[in-house]
Amino acid sequence: MTEPTTPQPPQQSFYDAVGGPPTFERLVHEFYRRVAADPELRAMYPEQDLGPAERRLRMFLEQYWGGPKAYSQERGHPRLRMRHVDFAVTPTMRDHWLTHMYAAVDTLDLDPSHDLVLRDYLERAAYMLVNAPEND
Repeated sequence: MTEPTTPQPPQQSFYDAVGGPPTFERLVHEFYRRVAADPELRAMYPEQDLGPAERRLRMFLEQYWGGPKAYSQERGHPRLRMRHVDFAVTPTMRDHWLTHMYAAVDTLDLDPSHDLVLRDYLERAAYMLVNAPEND
């Protein structure tokens, strides 16, 4: 005879573990606050108002980390490389992006293990999006 098993609670998503909506709102808002003050990186954003870009990135990150599926519902599959193909993402622009994103992560005061996981993903994503050499 086998012993009855106790149902295990569903595993918590990264999204929920780090604080859900307020965490992702803060992360992305802090990132775009820094982008607005970086003339080189800011030039890559064609919209006068960074609000729509901020919303899109927040929705993408929330969905990626296990939150609401609003990004796909509104925009379809993320297709990150395709969505960035019209922009010259050079290693320098990648580094600007990472500098501002890491500074935004610093404002979150995450558990060290969550901080490491988030930074690892952001770095891999940033390197994957490089699509142009430096302009000499």
